[in-house]
Amino acid sequence: MFSILQNSITNTILMFVLIFIVFYFFMIRPQIRKQKIEKKFQKNLRKGIYIVTNSGLHGKIIEITNHFCILETITGKIKFEKNAISKELSQLRYENLLKENKNNNKTKKIEFKENIEKK
Repeated sequence: MFSILQNSITNTILMFVLIFIVFYFFMIRPQIRKQKIEKKFQKNLRKGIYIVTNSGLHGKIIEITNHFCILETITGKIKFEKNAISKELSQLRYENLLKENKNNNKTKKIEFKENIEKK
């Protein structure tokens, strides 16, 4: 009787361990990797890059401090935290500008209003 009870407890514990392993490899680990990439993107921000914030605000970085960025938008200048800038949204909208900036390591002088009118 005791061995049957012990065997069922072992199977239950084994099942929970398996579930945790599946959750780790399919949910937790990819999220950690995504966060690292996002932090690296936010760390490498520089003046002149066009970005999109998590809330959907489009702008050009005109000044950077340790934790904040000042964005130039159509309506004026806005101060945002670096954490509010989205790598995914910025790449979707301004993919060609980000690639050019990365390849040339220079920022092109494009007027923000002209860029919005083109797209």
